[in-house]
Amino acid sequence: MSQYLKSWKEGELVSWRGPFGGFPYRPNQYGELLMLASGTGIAPMLPILQHVTENEDDETFLTLVGCFRTFKNIYMKTFLQDQSRYWNVRTIFVLSQELSLENLPWSYRENTYTGRINKSLITNLMNSCRRKPFVLICGSVAFNEEMSRCLKAVGLEEDSYFVF
Repeated sequence: MSQYLKSWKEGELVSWRGPFGGFPYRPNQYGELLMLASGTGIAPMLPILQHVTENEDDETFLTLVGCFRTFKNIYMKTFLQDQSRYWNVRTIFVLSQELSLENLPWSYRENTYTGRINKSLITNLMNSCRRKPFVLICGSVAFNEEMSRCLKAVGLEEDSYFVF
């Protein structure tokens, strides 16, 4: 899928559709969704994000954590930036191959980390959630397994997260 996405040109029209990768979402079902996505694993998160922001009666808080190699590799940058302007949405990026945030546009520096997502960062993210989060995970098999291990290590029960 990554190679297909890389072939897209700026301005091309792309349609996303549900269902949400097998995750049955209902408005206000959770106080907060903490979405951990790696690379194209962001795909099933986008319809949920859009569903919440388009429904003015849905007061679910959303924290989307997108893990990518570099700033250039972030998919749907403009869309995610627009979504983060909603009162209930935060977007955070973790860039594994960026050495510094200095070359990033200033508007991304505050919510971007370098390195890999780990137990410490997940603990900080969980503690910064405004309500008790339900966690969604989507990425490679290795990413999904590592995130599941980290969530268990910080005390989250298996019924408090969903792996796509």
